[in-house]
Amino acid sequence: IMFGVTKKSMKTWYLYVLRCSDDTLYTGVTTDPQRRLREHNTSKRGAKYTSARRPTQMIYCEEHEDRSSAHKAEYKFKRLTREQKEKIIII
Repeated sequence: IMFGVTKKSMKTWYLYVLRCSDDTLYTGVTTDPQRRLREHNTSKRGAKYTSARRPTQMIYCEEHEDRSSAHKAEYKFKRLTREQKEKIIII
């Protein structure tokens, strides 16, 4: 038994990168990458940015132990140049 830690806080978070149909990159965080990809491609729950650039393809995904570290990784990734991002993704 772990005190002070709820099951919700133990979820794995993911930083993910999508390649949009216009070859732009979209970065986000989620607890369920497959669901999020489906939302970006088929529903209004996807981002406004990706809804105009469908279909999207998930090209990168990395695990993080909590929401905070996933958001920090997203912030760092978004500050990179396109060239630096492509080197990390290695398609």
